[in-house]
Amino acid sequence: MKHIIIGAGAAGITAAKTIRSQRHEDEIVIISTDDAVYSRCMLHKYIAGERSEESLSFVPDSFFADNNIKWLSGVTVTGVDIQKKLVMFDAGTESYDRLLIAAGSESVIPPIENLRGAKNVFGLRSLADAKAIAKNAVNANNIVIIGAGLVGMDAAYSLVEKGKKPVVIDIANHILSVNLDAHAASIYQAEFEKAGCTFRLGSGVNSVKLDDNGAIKEVVLGSGETIPCDLAIVAASVRPAVEFLKNSGLDIQRGIVVDQHLKAYDGVYAAGDITGLSGTWPNAMNQGEVAAMNMCGMPTIYSDVYALKSTINFFGIKSLAVGVHTPADGDKSYSRESRGRYEKIILQNDVPIGIILQGNISRSGIWQYMIKNKISVADIQKPIWKVSFADAYETTENGEFKWSVVNV
Repeated sequence: MKHIIIGAGAAGITAAKTIRSQRHEDEIVIISTDDAVYSRCMLHKYIAGERSEESLSFVPDSFFADNNIKWLSGVTVTGVDIQKKLVMFDAGTESYDRLLIAAGSESVIPPIENLRGAKNVFGLRSLADAKAIAKNAVNANNIVIIGAGLVGMDAAYSLVEKGKKPVVIDIANHILSVNLDAHAASIYQAEFEKAGCTFRLGSGVNSVKLDDNGAIKEVVLGSGETIPCDLAIVAASVRPAVEFLKNSGLDIQRGIVVDQHLKAYDGVYAAGDITGLSGTWPNAMNQGEVAAMNMCGMPTIYSDVYALKSTINFFGIKSLAVGVHTPADGDKSYSRESRGRYEKIILQNDVPIGIILQGNISRSGIWQYMIKNKISVADIQKPIWKVSFADAYETTENGEFKWSVVNV
């Protein structure tokens, strides 16, 4: 059997390893636009000069040879024919028995006046992006980052490490608004400001002004403020990279529509960012493994239970957030703070639906388990901060452990 995998990221590489572990003789082909395997999560470290291109790789140099995998690198797929089971690219075609589409996502440049097409504007989604930013940042004195999410703050961190003082702009009222609440985010913002970063929050970009060479020279905010700019990094949004599939016959909505087995069509599976299910590295790996097991004829269901899980570490301050961080009407929210530590727990009908741990994340295990399994704390007779695994188990007559609290 021949398996083709489009994409050499977390989902694609994990799928290839999983297929090889189950099917020692099957043919595996990976096709990728990139000519290197790299961790997207580490791109900011390349910009900062902390990692080389080679050290961004998360597989050994001999990975493809050791696993008998054919890698078509630097090849861009232009289309897929799901009826003829063909993958098309400029140099020809490849047939498949099973296909995994794991082509990831791409940066979105907002439709702001003069922003698209400007010469000194870059996203941060690929190694090519990181190389361009690192090159252009050398002589840039006025760097603007549009977007204060995790990617935007990664970019900001890499630049302050290089002695730059970027201006970060976001329509939200606090940084990392998707990942953290305002209080946890403020801890990081204070550290970024100490390092020379400045912020314009609660205000979007209205337009940009170009010089005679077509490069941005000024960014104009909705408030009317004008900010000088000789390098712009856009980290406001991403979208699944599905453009090459528009005539494939696959069901494409936000991303490729898949069932619980990550199947998109007979013999066709999808995993990672291109599904639109979750943008985290661990979930991409999980999806790659699940898709591969199904490609090998071993029915496996994917459960997207940690779609809203974030781990953050800037300036040596660690944070872990799972689930929601803003309570809805009727939810209960508990928070406490001590020196160098912040904790927040949100309950819905006595079931944990979200946590934030900052500074010390050592007690995250119990809450992640309870969120995942929807374990009620209603019958635990102690303060919420004292809950542990011991409170949730009881011993049966035959000596086995079981949950003693309600699973809803």
